[in-house]
This record gives sequence, C-alpha cells and structure tokens, in this order.
Amino acid sequence: MSGRTVTPQPGDDASIPSAPAPEGRGLDPLTARRRFITVSFLFWLPIGMSIATGVLLFTDRGLGLAAIAGFFAVHSLTAAAMELPTGGLSDVIGRRTVLATAGLLNCTAFTLFGLAGAAWAITLGMALMGCARALSSGPAEAWYVDTVHAHAGPDADLRTGLARGGSAMSAALALGTLLGGGLPWLLGLGPGVGEWLTDATGGLVIPLSVPALLGAAVEIVFVLYVLSALPEPPRPPATLRGVVGGVPAAIAAGLRLGARDALIRRVLLTASAAGAALAAVELLTPGRAAALMGTAESGALLFASLACAGFLCSALGSQLAPAAARLTRGSERAVLAGGGVVALGLTLLGITTGSTSPYATAAAVTGYGLVYLGLGVAGPNANDLLHRRVDSSGRATALSVQSLALQLVAAGAGLAAGALPLGPLPWLLAAGVVLAVALLWVRRAAAGPQVPLPSARPVPAGSTPER
Repeated sequence: MSGRTVTPQPGDDASIPSAPAPEGRGLDPLTARRRFITVSFLFWLPIGMSIATGVLLFTDRGLGLAAIAGFFAVHSLTAAAMELPTGGLSDVIGRRTVLATAGLLNCTAFTLFGLAGAAWAITLGMALMGCARALSSGPAEAWYVDTVHAHAGPDADLRTGLARGGSAMSAALALGTLLGGGLPWLLGLGPGVGEWLTDATGGLVIPLSVPALLGAAVEIVFVLYVLSALPEPPRPPATLRGVVGGVPAAIAAGLRLGARDALIRRVLLTASAAGAALAAVELLTPGRAAALMGTAESGALLFASLACAGFLCSALGSQLAPAAARLTRGSERAVLAGGGVVALGLTLLGITTGSTSPYATAAAVTGYGLVYLGLGVAGPNANDLLHRRVDSSGRATALSVQSLALQLVAAGAGLAAGALPLGPLPWLLAAGVVLAVALLWVRRAAAGPQVPLPSARPVPAGSTPER
C-alpha cells in the first residue's frame, strides 16, 4: 500500500549546506534495519485491528452509514491537508519527535473509538488519526535511510531494508485484521463474557470496542520504543520562529517536486497509480464479496479474509522486491514489472465481474492477490530510486509528497469508480491507468546527483529563516 527528489533553488547548490548527519552513525545498517522493521510493525498493528470492527462498532453505537461515511471523510481530508506541513515539520524538528507524536495521537483516537459513542468524539478521533497518518508517512523511513547513509555512505543498499519495512507493515495489517475480527468473536464464545464486560463498564466497553482499546495500548508501546530506539543527532535549536519559517518553505519546495526531474515525476505518478488501484479494490470488492456470499454479514467476513490475504501478498511482494531488481537489472525495471502485475490483477477482476462460477471466482481471487503482490514489488524499488535522488534535508518532505499524491488520486479515483456503472469498466479503467504509468519506466531516466531541500533546515535562534 504504501510507498514514497527534490529540486534546489536555481544556483543554490553550492551555498546551502546539507542537514546534519544523523546520530545513527553509531548504528550499523543491520541494527537500523531491525529497528525500522519493529517501528513499522508496531505502528500498523493497531490500524489493522480497527479494520475488521470499525464500521460495526460505530453501527452498534447507534450511528448510521451516512454518519460513518462522514467520519472516514474527516480522516481522509485531514490526512491530505496535513501531509505536506507535517513532512516539513519532520525535516525541521526531527524524525523521532514527529513519529512519537503520531503514536500519541493514534492512542488518543483509539481510546475515543473504544469508549465514546457520541458523533463528535468519533469525529475528533478520526481527525486525530488523520493527523497521525500524515505525521507518520515519512519520519521512520527517513530516519532509516539517514542512518544507513551515515554509516555506509550514499551508495549503501536500501532496497532490502525498505522491502523488510514494507513486509512488516503488511504483516502487521494482516495480523491486526485477524486479531480485530477474532477478539469480539472469542469474547462471545464464553458464557456471558461479553455481557459481563458490557454490564461491568455500564455499556462503556463492549466486545466490539476491545480491539480499539488494545490498539491504544499497543500505541503506548510504539511511542516508548520510538523514543528509546531511534537516536538522532543534536539539531540546531528549533525556535518557534525557525519552525514557522522553515516548514512553509519546505512545503513550497515539496510542491515543486518532479517539476525538473523526470525520475521524480515517474515516482510520484507511480504512487498516484497505486492510489487508483487501491481505490478500485477497496471500493468495489466488498460489494462483490456480499453478492457472492448472499448476505452482507457473510460478505463482510469474506472481505476480511481477502484483506488479510492481500496484506500477506503485499508482504511477499516487498520481500521479493530486491530479487526483482536483481532479476530485471535495476529498480526502474522492477517498478515496471510490479506495475504490470498490478494491471494484470485488475484486469482479471474486471473480466470476471458478473460471474460467480468457480473458475471466475478463482480468477478474481487470483487477481486480487496479484494487485497487492505487484504493489509490494513496486513500492520499495520506487522508494529506492527516490532516496537516491533526494538529500537528507528534505527526505521526509519528499515522502509526504509521495503519500499525498497517492491519497489525492485514491480519493478522486474512488469518486469516479463510484459514479460509473457496476461492471468491468471501473476495473479496466484502473488497470489502464496503472499500465500507462508502468510503461513510463520502459526508458531509463538519466542519472542525477542528490539534491538538498535548502528550506527544510531548522533555523537557529537569532537568525532569519531563508526564503
């Protein structure tokens, strides 16, 4: 699912120093990789736990589907609005601080989901989770890349670590989905356990809210791990004036990404194509599952199983990403191959629409898995190319721009798919978009040096922010 350089001001290359080298110089790449994997797993596990029960929990609290759709819109719009500002903030005040803040916001959000039934509280929780999503889209990966570069130089291998991080994220989502769906069911197996829990808390805690509350506890572990395991260098004092002056400049530089670099444009377009593919899958698959099973409840169970399988396919694809790059002789061709697999999967889902025969069902399930497998292969290789193009001073901003491209296109593609008639057309249009972007990687981009984002540096006290 997820993945993620930058252009200096004309003539500024020689006069603007890079950001300070990370304190991670004392961490070897293997240690940094293990910590990056752990952070990725801990962050996404609670989110996976909320997937299976989120809508059901809000419904049980007495909220209608229109209100629930509004809650998710609040999350998406907040994440999109905060994506670039928070990416710039990470480049100014540090990766660890921003990442820990994301964990605290998620902890608060999950607590609200688990205990509150009022619409305003859930809306606040969704907004906080949207902020946390934006805060988290770059700092951990930027910390890992900075640490490896500081220890082994800019030519160090990044693909393996990025692939393992992607696998950890997908594994966390898969495990979280199973835990979130299974815990309320297990509580219902015991004689009166669920009723006792509800009665003992005066209706405040119900079986469906247990995954959210457990997710809040995991977020506390995440914050403590981030603060203790991700060392960073001492940075120049980040005064209020420095943050206010540095972050908007980082945003402006981020918005110019791709304007002068063909490879960066391809990376951002690849993220956009991934957003279109995910929007089609997440919007259209639940209805197909319900139609196949005959009822909404059994369809929801089937979709949860498919989602878990999809995350596992994404994890497998991430694991295969370095091998794909070696086999195709470069990250660019590996992104091409991954995009081709995604397009094939969407095509299979499209041509099997309307049929519930065993062969069509098997082809559709295969297509679903191929979509996530291809995204898993393409993501780490695209990010490898991104990090070789962007300097440490703007790395988190670059990742935020990439995440923003995915989210905005996913929102637009979802609206478009919802407006089109049901059938093969939405699937095939998404497949066409993915294939067209993948073909951009047929011709290799010219090599280029890393470039800094000059405006992303924190400004020491008493100095004037650069414009």
